[in-house]
Amino acid sequence: MMKRITTGVAMGYMSTDFPGLTLAQSKLIHHWRACCYNGQLPIREHLDPGEIRAHLAEVSIIELGRDEEARFRLTGSGLRKVFGRDMRGRTLDELDQSAFEMVTLGLRRACDEQRPVGGLIERALKSHAWLRLPLRRIGNIVQVLCHDELIPNARLRGECDSEFNISSPSIHNLAA
Repeated sequence: MMKRITTGVAMGYMSTDFPGLTLAQSKLIHHWRACCYNGQLPIREHLDPGEIRAHLAEVSIIELGRDEEARFRLTGSGLRKVFGRDMRGRTLDELDQSAFEMVTLGLRRACDEQRPVGGLIERALKSHAWLRLPLRRIGNIVQVLCHDELIPNARLRGECDSEFNISSPSIHNLAA
């Protein structure tokens, strides 16, 4: 059975009110915003890997084609631990159900609303901080810059408060 992600990209609306929960998310959002021109989403070529190099290991770009098939355009080396292999060029259908659900969090919403979407999902040992940054549609192709970071729960309990931009670690799920 094919797992599909559909997007009905809204036109003419761009809100950037999600500031990020982690320091990495905030830096990625800041760079993404700097690459937006004249109220339009950035294209992939506008992104400067040098500006976000500290976070590239947890970054992927997912491409959603006209046939609604979702494929990894690129994946950072740190995501191999999460997926069990390099997923570059592979479809999201090749992920197990848990990884598929993790990666698809917020994809549709980020595309539809044309804004950063992210959240934090607490799990037993590590929590999943996720971020989805839509890129400008080129023809029939939609791309989303994704950041997925597994965070030890000790950081959520305040042992590393400076790592987060949230005032209280009581936010458990901001999933779309």
